[in-house]
Amino acid sequence: MKSSPAARTPKGAVDLNRSAVPRYLQLATLFRSRVNSGAWKLGAQIPTVEELAAECGVARATIRQSLGQLEAEGLIERFRAKGTFVRGQTRNPLWCEVQTDWSGLLRSREGAEIEILSSQGGATPPNLPAELGGAAPSYRHLRRRHWRDGQPFLLADVYLDERLWPKVKAHDLRTRTALNLAASLPGVTIADARQVLTIGSADVEVAEQLKMPLNAPVAYVRRAAADASGTLILIADGIYRGDVVRIDIKLSTDSLA
Repeated sequence: MKSSPAARTPKGAVDLNRSAVPRYLQLATLFRSRVNSGAWKLGAQIPTVEELAAECGVARATIRQSLGQLEAEGLIERFRAKGTFVRGQTRNPLWCEVQTDWSGLLRSREGAEIEILSSQGGATPPNLPAELGGAAPSYRHLRRRHWRDGQPFLLADVYLDERLWPKVKAHDLRTRTALNLAASLPGVTIADARQVLTIGSADVEVAEQLKMPLNAPVAYVRRAAADASGTLILIADGIYRGDVVRIDIKLSTDSLA
């Protein structure tokens, strides 16, 4: 009788059978985390291919393939007959703060550039938040990519009430965040707004658009705004690179008094 994949995993080894993602990509994510966290210290020699294969319960070829990913990113360097050494960490510091207050959400991100990837009218946003308001007759769908220092960090799908589209200035599309853009339009008053953040991983399309490894962590942020009439005038779905995002939330101490 054949044993199950779980039964074939060596005791103490990393279980790579829980995901359909190729094993070498799972291991590349694991090893990248060890480099960035300092578990594998800068300048130090990492375990051998044979040691990693035994630890993770995979073939040596799989380990070599995963280490090849890190070497291509400049995180490690391999030397024949000497071993593999840590050469650097992921270069993106945690600088991209996801704001949690209204004034912060309206503030443009310093040093960021916005690229317009597509613009289409007559669109309908997916999964409208009905608890916040009713849908507009139709929406203008913008796909935008945000850059800083030559690195894309945010891919966003913005849905704006199409009746407001004639008020939008071309310059604002490339300089203002989605909520800032909607709030700045003449005659528009935002009466209610919500933000929801979840954590996930980059699929093939997101990895390509944000120039990041497949299956690397990302933050999904949905922002929605309704006007005084209860119409959802804006829905913005953003995907942030997980290696640049930071969330700071001020905790209330009123109940501790």
